[in-house]
Amino acid sequence: MQFIDWVKVHVRAGDGGRGCVSFRREKYIPKGGPDGGDGGRGGHVILRATRDINTLLDMKYRQHYRAEKGGHGKGKEMHGRNGRDLIIPVPVGTVVKDALSGEVLEDLVSEGHEFIAARGGRGGLGNAHFKSATRQAPRFAQPGESGEEKTLILELKLLADVGLIGLPNAGKSTLVSTISSARPKIADYPFTTLVPVLGVVKYSDFKSFVIADIPGLIEGAHKGTGLGFQFLRHVERTSILLHLVDISEVSQGDPVENLKKINKELRLYSPELTHKPQAIVGTKLDIKGDGRRLDRLALYCKDRDYTFFAISAITGEGVNELLTYLGRKVEEYSETAGHKDRE
Repeated sequence: MQFIDWVKVHVRAGDGGRGCVSFRREKYIPKGGPDGGDGGRGGHVILRATRDINTLLDMKYRQHYRAEKGGHGKGKEMHGRNGRDLIIPVPVGTVVKDALSGEVLEDLVSEGHEFIAARGGRGGLGNAHFKSATRQAPRFAQPGESGEEKTLILELKLLADVGLIGLPNAGKSTLVSTISSARPKIADYPFTTLVPVLGVVKYSDFKSFVIADIPGLIEGAHKGTGLGFQFLRHVERTSILLHLVDISEVSQGDPVENLKKINKELRLYSPELTHKPQAIVGTKLDIKGDGRRLDRLALYCKDRDYTFFAISAITGEGVNELLTYLGRKVEEYSETAGHKDRE
């Protein structure tokens, strides 16, 4: 399935039905009073978050949505039928923005979370409402109000506990395929991962966390270079960043400089990302060569109090220790977030 995480859509709620102008016409009741009913409310356009879908693909090809109009009022004070609400399913993690102002209107972060994107118009009052001692036969009623009409931007930010970042070919996809059932594309050329991939990692009995393989970043990503900021938004929701750095003898560039490049891109994209917990992982330990690249990266991390691991996703060396650490950090983050929610 194609992964789409940004769309612009136009939504319009239903117009309210108009009120009715009517008078009682019954046998043996001369000059019956006004009995015009009210119009029904127009249908709302509602966005509902669901875990059953993980892309905005459907909305890319259908960008106009309109809810049903309310029914008109009738005689005998019969109320018009309310228009049916139009419920649009979107992935959990969808951010709703106003296309004109850029204002964030809602952040749909949980299953079943609903947001009324456009409210239906109120139905008009029938002439029965306007009867008075001085106006016993009103020959007018209210029209229904127009439904709201908006242009929205929907932006999907994946929800994951751990986000993998690093240069292309740092070993992110290999690690994800090793520790979870996700099967991202793996090859010996850059940008094999073109879309974010989510995997569920089991690290203890009945315990697990979600890991996201973010497409490789390069220098200038915050300005759109390479795959650019198209996927940097998915890093924002993660609890922990796992920064993978290739320390193999065949890798390109200095490992410390490679680490600095990606952290610089994160800072330029959003300074808040620099405050997220981050662990550094030297990958491809099975082909580390003389180990000088590994030692240089490990020393740099020690001097700056970065948590550091060296692993080989191929042989499994160091992977269990890494998973134990990630599981513990995810639990700590969940407890902290839960405490803040209770406050």
